[in-house]
Amino acid sequence: MNWFWRQIYRQYRLFTWLQYAAGRRLTATGGLVLAGLVMTLVMSVNHESMVAYQAITLLLFIWVSAPVAALLFRLKMSVTRTLPRFGTVGQPTRYQVRVKNLALKPQPELLLLEDLKDPRPSFPEWLALKKVEQQSVRPFWLSGRPRGVPTRVAQITGVPVPALPPGRELEVTIELTPLRRGVLELEGLTAARPDPLGLFRALRKIRHPGKMLILPKRYPLPPLAMPGTLKYQEGGVALAAQVGQSDEFVALRDYRHGDPLRHIHWRSWARTGKPIVKEFEDEFFVRHALVLDTFAQGIPGAVFEEAVSVAASFACTIPTQESLLDLLFVGTEAYCFTAGRSLAYGDQMLEILAAVQPCPQKNPEEVGELVPFMTQMLAGRPTVKTFADLDQLVVNHASLVSNCICILLAWDAPRQRLVEKLKMSGVPVLVLVVLASPPTAPLDGGPLRNDPANFHTLVLGEIEQGLQAL
Repeated sequence: MNWFWRQIYRQYRLFTWLQYAAGRRLTATGGLVLAGLVMTLVMSVNHESMVAYQAITLLLFIWVSAPVAALLFRLKMSVTRTLPRFGTVGQPTRYQVRVKNLALKPQPELLLLEDLKDPRPSFPEWLALKKVEQQSVRPFWLSGRPRGVPTRVAQITGVPVPALPPGRELEVTIELTPLRRGVLELEGLTAARPDPLGLFRALRKIRHPGKMLILPKRYPLPPLAMPGTLKYQEGGVALAAQVGQSDEFVALRDYRHGDPLRHIHWRSWARTGKPIVKEFEDEFFVRHALVLDTFAQGIPGAVFEEAVSVAASFACTIPTQESLLDLLFVGTEAYCFTAGRSLAYGDQMLEILAAVQPCPQKNPEEVGELVPFMTQMLAGRPTVKTFADLDQLVVNHASLVSNCICILLAWDAPRQRLVEKLKMSGVPVLVLVVLASPPTAPLDGGPLRNDPANFHTLVLGEIEQGLQAL
């Protein structure tokens, strides 16, 4: 059976390579000539059609001579790319490329193309995706990724470069539209020049690696009045950075590593000869919890991607100048990242969401290389997690937060029990369930049955409209 899947995978690799190579090598005119050659070959089945044989001879001569002319293409050129630090899925990103002619003769008009790292999955990744989605064989040109997830990582069009005299340089602008979040790796650029007939492009690669972090897509949210009360936060002003109600002075104590310089009591330092700081009363302030469900087994990849986008939308909207925001999810371990003054910023939260992946719930040998990004920072094999790990993480954290926003991938018994525990703890809960298609009947709110304003379903293709209805 494994042999069969390997043959399908090889067909997928071959087809995608031919598609990529043809798109780069052939011009629009070359594609028409090739289509005409195929048609005349079909017509030549009729042995009485002399016109078909004459057309085959002419088209075949044109088609063979075009690549031969491309062999004479020589290039001496340097490029310098200035990449932005971040991009966003679906949003065009522009950056500058400086091109310099190092040859002793002018370079005619060229077409500059970006070389992306091969986005096709390895065989273990491809097979793991097939098993996770539990689906029959799809067309092999779509088999690499889950339904709804683009097979390309970015959309980039070639940029024409005007004729360059010897030793001269110029700057061109490339527009790139990311289609997937995560790290976008660029291996270099390719200079393309068509043959004299304009059918076939000669290519010369220029190695120039670069990377850019692609952030998740975000949706606009309406003004949100998050319920909840102020919570006691151990650590006081040092943790809250003056976020909260009180700056009441309590006592003096010896300086500890990490104490802010503004809390130093200079008179006491001058009197004792050692640094002394002022200690303030512990603070009470609002703290939000944003829970992201990463247990996507049997769920289309597009649903998980939209759940990440919804989480990113909340991370950008919730004001952290006057509060703290905790992002909780499970990867190879249970993670809690906090954003707010003196701790982190919303951009750092987006960087984390750009790299988060579905939690592996099967045997790691089956999952292969599909493990979350934290695996690179941890030693050993990834551990297999269950939804109970997320349940425990959130419940243990509930006493610190004022409210909780749960972004879930399903509405089954384990997820309902988690929401019920939060309700019993007295934590206000907003639940958003992301679905691949509209349910045949409205979902039962379960523990939120009596609080329908805080229970919402978001359907693929209607995410923005659903969020505007909050």
